[in-house]
Amino acid sequence: MCKIESIAQIDFTRELLFVAKAPDEISLVCESAHVPSNAVEIEKGWKALRISGTLDFGLVGVVAKISSILADAQISIFVVSTYNTDYILMKEERLCKGLQTLINNGYVVNEV
Repeated sequence: MCKIESIAQIDFTRELLFVAKAPDEISLVCESAHVPSNAVEIEKGWKALRISGTLDFGLVGVVAKISSILADAQISIFVVSTYNTDYILMKEERLCKGLQTLINNGYVVNEV
């Protein structure tokens, strides 16, 4: 994930990326190999997990439950969402523990 100055820096042909624009920043979540060379700030080493299936907007607490389980295991997360699903990002060095924690709690996740 990184902070950039302009959306013109983004390669929108990439298969997986997330962009957030606020009054004071533009954030980009993408594969490390595709971070713009002139990014203002970069935070590398995150891995994404996709919550399986399409999530209906009426569902309540899906991300809250997962984040609570991972928080109890002392695993920090970063969450991004699309129209259909949510992605949970964890630091690479915590991924194995995070996956095992989710599996131990009955979850099935797909690594992206």
